[in-house]
Amino acid sequence: MATLTSASTLLRGVALPAESMIPSRAGRPQRVSLAVRAEAPETSTASAAHINPSIRKDSDKVVDTVQANELSKPLTAYCRCWRSETFPLCNGAHVKHNKETGDNVGPLLLKK
Repeated sequence: MATLTSASTLLRGVALPAESMIPSRAGRPQRVSLAVRAEAPETSTASAAHINPSIRKDSDKVVDTVQANELSKPLTAYCRCWRSETFPLCNGAHVKHNKETGDNVGPLLLKK
């Protein structure tokens, strides 16, 4: 009997090749490593896999620098959902995004 049953319980619906089933020696369970890789569905488009839907798409990389001593407010919220119309500042767009997708993103808060 294979000792992989506890791992297969956690990975319901995952088919494992027969060679991954390692029998126990002298009644002791064998340790088995299993790697799982997430992949986008083959039917998805490249743009659907992008995190950034529309901000500065003409740039190779979007980078913003903030000097902490230049913050004008004691608490400033920065966008992490990439949907804010005031990017890099947060405008609360994550609330709508979270409701639509079931995601849980929120802003980065910088304190002065």
